[in-house]
Amino acid sequence: MKTVSLLLSSLVLLSGAAVAAENKPAAKPDLAKGQTISSQVCAACHVADGSRGSPANPILQGQHPDYLSKQLHEFKAGKRVNAVMNGMAATLSDDDIRNVAAFYASKQAKPGFAKNKELVALGEKIYRGGIADKQVPACAGCHSPNGAGIPAQYPRLGGQHSDYTESQLTAFRAGARANNAPMAAIAAKLNDREIKAVADYIAGLR
Repeated sequence: MKTVSLLLSSLVLLSGAAVAAENKPAAKPDLAKGQTISSQVCAACHVADGSRGSPANPILQGQHPDYLSKQLHEFKAGKRVNAVMNGMAATLSDDDIRNVAAFYASKQAKPGFAKNKELVALGEKIYRGGIADKQVPACAGCHSPNGAGIPAQYPRLGGQHSDYTESQLTAFRAGARANNAPMAAIAAKLNDREIKAVADYIAGLR
């Protein structure tokens, strides 16, 4: 009986330790370490603070940290394919990802602007109201009217480079970017002109 009691006591202690570990809060992001990673690993493409670098690369300032973390983990796992980013993400630990995502999120995104005046009205129509005939929903429904997005679920779009947004919508449409089924289904219904228009409108949101 004594042996059984000892075993039961051990099991209770182990169970309690497991519950405590599960309930342990996640480590607080270290912005200084995130800044170091940004400067040493990411700056060549995204600028040291994730601001308005090359139009071909996304602006990371002000992006939701959970969304950035998700994308980096998916690059690391190969679920999202990009030769450069797959290699870069492979070198990052979970802590690195959490820290650099928090660093970019802590920055205030700089405003952007639309460039194509001929298409901006079409872009606004699609973003705010969708395209009923094609069963394309309004972008604002998920990404909010001003492009702020919804943390963890939908990325901030307002002010993003139109070139980058256009390339991602095109990649979703072609199946080259396959880490978001709803976006792939929506992009599949858009033609080149519609993609260019909504991408340009998004660049001017603030």
